[in-house]
Amino acid sequence: MSEGFAFPYGMCPYCNGRLEVLGDRDLEDEAALAAIRTAFEIELGGQAFYLRASQESQDPMLKELFGRFAEMETEHMDTLAKRYHAQVTAPSKDFSLDRAAIYAGLENKPNDPSSLFRIAIAFEERAVAYFSERSEQAGADSVEHQLYKELAAEEREHVALLTTEFARWQAGKPGLL
Repeated sequence: MSEGFAFPYGMCPYCNGRLEVLGDRDLEDEAALAAIRTAFEIELGGQAFYLRASQESQDPMLKELFGRFAEMETEHMDTLAKRYHAQVTAPSKDFSLDRAAIYAGLENKPNDPSSLFRIAIAFEERAVAYFSERSEQAGADSVEHQLYKELAAEEREHVALLTTEFARWQAGKPGLL
C-alpha cells in the first residue's frame, strides 16, 4: 500500500494488480472496530520503535533513516485515521529498545547499528505474519479483511525497504531512502 503515489498504468508494483478506489466502509461492526484498534496499536509500536531508535543510534545515517521510518508510520496512521475516522494517540515516550529486542527475539546491542536493523526487520516481519493471518481469517467482503490485507502489504514494503537499506549499509553504500 503506497497511498498518495502514482503508479505507472495504475498497477501495483508488488502484485501487478489493478489499483482501484474502494468505497465507503461500514465501521459499525465490532470485528471491524477491533481490527482498527489493533492496527493502530501495532502502527504506534512501530512508530515508537523508530523514534527511539533514531534518538539512540550513534550512527548518523541510522538516525536519519529511522527518523524517516517514524515519519512514514505517522503518515500511514494519518491516512488510516482519515479513512476509518479514528483518532490517533501519540506514541509512548517510554518505549524501550531492550524490550523491543526481547519481543523480536533478538539481543539488543544499542551501540551496534546492525542490531537496530535486525530488530526493525524482525518487527516488520512479525507484523506481516500477523496481518496476513488475520486477513485470511476474516470474511472476504469484510472491512477487517481489507484493512489487514492493506496493512500486510504495507509491512511487506517496510521489510523490503529495511532489508535493502541494511544490505547497502553493510556494504558501505549510501541508503536509497
